[in-house]
Amino acid sequence: MPRICIAVLLVLCTVPLRADDAPAAGLSPEEAKEGFVGLFDGKNLDGWQGDVKGYAVEGGAMVCKPGGNLFTKKQYANFILRFEFKLPPGGNNGVGIRIPPKGWPSQSGMEIQILDNKHPKYKDLQPYQFHGSIYGVVPAKRGFLKPVGQWNQQEITADGSRIKVTLNGTVITDADLSKIDKTMDGQPHPGLHNAKGHIVWIGHGDPVAFRNVRIKELP
Repeated sequence: MPRICIAVLLVLCTVPLRADDAPAAGLSPEEAKEGFVGLFDGKNLDGWQGDVKGYAVEGGAMVCKPGGNLFTKKQYANFILRFEFKLPPGGNNGVGIRIPPKGWPSQSGMEIQILDNKHPKYKDLQPYQFHGSIYGVVPAKRGFLKPVGQWNQQEITADGSRIKVTLNGTVITDADLSKIDKTMDGQPHPGLHNAKGHIVWIGHGDPVAFRNVRIKELP
């Protein structure tokens, strides 16, 4: 190869990418083309509000320490949310979707459970409390969580009245909310049919970690 070509290649390889050239943290090139955007850059909690002091950024992940509710600043209606999470033994958290600024998330909107189901302290759980369930409303299929301490991949699709949860490649919850007349826990869930709202990490004090958080808004 001519020396001039080698020199040009070296220059090109050492030119840093502009911020708008590089995909956000956690995004593959394919996801960026599909319209996904990052909600967490692995460095700080910009774009989030609420209990920001209750979450720490460690090793490119946001960790609940010992945080409560952490909200996106933006509200979302229909979307595909993808993220990875890691549970400690007995870990408990949740993903709130279509949550208003005030109220109890599992009732004012919807809470998708994030839970170490196999821990002995959860031996008496109700079906609607297991990982991936829409809390109090729709039970999830069990048996698809990776062992405690390993990273899991999860996708939540909210498209109109349909809510689908995919864990490590398997659909564990698929519900049409328009067909639900009675909740499983017998409690009121007025936010079940919200048109939009915040996405929320619903912390319970356990050091559950999240990374590669990205979202694609749907029509």
